Amino acid sequence: MTGTPAPHASGDRSAAAANNSGVIANGDRAQVELRNLVLPPGALRPAVVDEAVAQLSNLFAPDSRVFEGRDSALAALRDLPSTGTGIVTQTVRGMGGVGKSTLVLHHAHAYLAAGHGPVWWIDASSAATISAGLASLAAAVSPVHAALPLDEGADWAVAWLQGRTGWLLIFDNAEEPADLQPYLGRLGTGQTLVTTRRDLSWRDLGFPLLLNTLTAEASVKVLREITGLRADSDVARLAELAEELGHLPLALQQAGAYLAQTRSSLAGYITRLRADPADVLATTAPGDPQQRTIAQLWSVTLDALHTADPRAVELLRILAHFAPDSLPRRVLSGSLSADQDVDHALGVLAAYSMITLNDEAVTVHRLVQTVLRSTTPAPAPRPSPRGIRRWLRRSRRVDPPRPSEAAVNWLHAAMPSASPEDVQSWPEWQELLPHVQAVDKHHHGVAELSTLATLLNQTAFYLRARGQASQALPLAERALAVSESALGPDHPTTAIRLSNLATTFSDLGRHAAALPLAERALAVSETALGPDHPTTAIRLGNLATTFGDLGRHAEALPMAERALAVSESALGPDHPTTAIRLGNLATTFGDLGRHAEALPLKERALAVSESALGPDHPDTAIRMGNLAATFSALGRHAEALPMAERALAVSETALGPDHPTTAIRLNNLAATFSALGRHAEALPMAERALAVSESALGPDHPTTAIRLGNLAATFSDLGRHAEALPMAERALAVSETAQGPVHPDTAIRLNNLAATLSALGRHAEALPLKERALAVTESVLGPDHPDTAIRLSSLAATFSALGRHAEALPLAERALAVSESALGPDHPATARRVSKLNAIRALLEDPPNDEL
Repeated sequence: MTGTPAPHASGDRSAAAANNSGVIANGDRAQVELRNLVLPPGALRPAVVDEAVAQLSNLFAPDSRVFEGRDSALAALRDLPSTGTGIVTQTVRGMGGVGKSTLVLHHAHAYLAAGHGPVWWIDASSAATISAGLASLAAAVSPVHAALPLDEGADWAVAWLQGRTGWLLIFDNAEEPADLQPYLGRLGTGQTLVTTRRDLSWRDLGFPLLLNTLTAEASVKVLREITGLRADSDVARLAELAEELGHLPLALQQAGAYLAQTRSSLAGYITRLRADPADVLATTAPGDPQQRTIAQLWSVTLDALHTADPRAVELLRILAHFAPDSLPRRVLSGSLSADQDVDHALGVLAAYSMITLNDEAVTVHRLVQTVLRSTTPAPAPRPSPRGIRRWLRRSRRVDPPRPSEAAVNWLHAAMPSASPEDVQSWPEWQELLPHVQAVDKHHHGVAELSTLATLLNQTAFYLRARGQASQALPLAERALAVSESALGPDHPTTAIRLSNLATTFSDLGRHAAALPLAERALAVSETALGPDHPTTAIRLGNLATTFGDLGRHAEALPMAERALAVSESALGPDHPTTAIRLGNLATTFGDLGRHAEALPLKERALAVSESALGPDHPDTAIRMGNLAATFSALGRHAEALPMAERALAVSETALGPDHPTTAIRLNNLAATFSALGRHAEALPMAERALAVSESALGPDHPTTAIRLGNLAATFSDLGRHAEALPMAERALAVSETAQGPVHPDTAIRLNNLAATLSALGRHAEALPLKERALAVTESVLGPDHPDTAIRLSSLAATFSALGRHAEALPLAERALAVSESALGPDHPATARRVSKLNAIRALLEDPPNDEL
């Protein structure tokens, strides 16, 4: 018999075998492991029969029965295709704690309940967990696959899914696109969802579903459902808590579960949250140690960020001291060594969904900021130099600024270069406003105090320029307190802060509060800078204005005169500040009834402003409006009208229709129309002036009282006395409360209310009001003031209306004398006094016969 030829092998370690059912091994360290897998009968049958495969699932139950505010997101997932081929993977993105997994879990349960499946949930935090998750699906389909290496089991599961449609696969908490790339391109016959906090470029994916925080309404509903606090009285507190938590779903669940389990006071929880947010946000409900907390979740993210880019963590800790509003990216320019470093750090933060980023602004969630501020390590105290260390101060390493100090420095550097009065700078200031308020609130320590004070002062200046004095007040108060702490009470800069705070109080009508501040500001400036410094002139002018606001015009006059003299000497006659001093002195003359002396000052003030600032500047509009008022006071209403109209047009264009200064222009134009007898044209302007003042200054501001009184007078001029009466009454009440019973403005309100009562035939009620108005005017302004003549003439008219002509006569005679002396014999007011006196004399010579 002929045998099979033996195979031939050559080489020291070669082997040849014609027939071998075993293993041939060569090499010094070769090892062979033989395993036999013995399967029981039926083991190769699938664990799930075909008709039940659609119900295969490894879904867990939601951690809370409460799920609100995600209807539109659920609808978007529900509308995704799930059968066919070429189905694109969908990502659900958002910051940690926003509820990505919870949303997808609810969708998955609904998907399964609708008869679709199988549904499989996979931890996608790493390549290993992805392989393990897919391999577990393979084992669930058929236990034999449990013996396969994980990678082979994962490949089998993908191949099995490729042969089916209608399934749902969830890759939860994906971190790296590369971990999913081996699978996503092969999974196109069912629905694949990826949840991730990472805002990265994911290929082969559809348009992402971006998940934001809940609405305020949905947040309150979540808290009510979890806590069981359903009383209407609890709603405001729950809304407060939701706002404090930034409407973040995980934080709401955490807080609600704690309150429900511990039966704690809602108010107490909010107080503790504000006092120690790090501890509260790390605390779970008793008996639920597995519950995730916000603090734990973001701690993991911060660790990952620190590994990716330590500068990103540093930047984030500084961003935590700004407001949870859009922060212009220009504020961050230069915050790191180079702008590209800033862009890279922001990109890393955005990739981990710790910020919201676009090409213009960056936003950090409120709760992220709270956690970061409360967990930022406290800096080591900066030791004061002693002994020889004083001499080595310059060679010491300079400590970097603390996060709160860095935030102050960045905002200070980003302040608009133009004055806060410049309308063009207002949009930039408005962007910075919430962040200035935030860094002030979160600033700690003693460094950068001067910088902080400047930032606060300039922001308050901006708000005052916009007519928002109530918002400016707390910033102006803080600016003064910080300046005094940093520089001392006698520093010239402290004087600026004192003066600005005084001006803010005056803008609010709180002139009594402004006075001691203005006086102290002048004293500090005179001591530090000297009596002839232009800044001292500013302090003098501001104090004079405050005295004028208080009706103390005689005391205001020498200060206003000295302020003008110093300004002209230091700055020259054509400087814009000199124009302000001219205008203020003219106003003081006008308040004293010396309008003829005020006129050339106001004309010169307007000329200087127009030349220095241009015809369309808001300050030019002020000078023009003031000049128009002086022309009206001199009875030259026709000359006043075009100036008042132009002043209004400039103010509206420069400042907007809702600015308090625009209300002044409207009011003055209405008064000019009324003086010309054009009351119907005056009415809508007076109404609009009141609306703007009430909105900008509040219903109890003394300027609002002026607008009410003027509108009431316009209604009376139109014969609508019944409509005028409640306005005149309210105007008096506001003036008396805000300015006191002995203020010149209160006298005007008294007289106007009395005039309205007289027009309604209620002369007996009008009489005591007019008597009181005369007494206040004489006491404050003096017996020879033009306003005193008005009060005398008005009181005389009431006595005549009551048939008491003999008592009216001396009042009318004195009113004429004062008018002739103060205004001249040719003034329209003097002519009216003559006419009224002649009428009273006629009644005394030929009294009417009441019996006819």
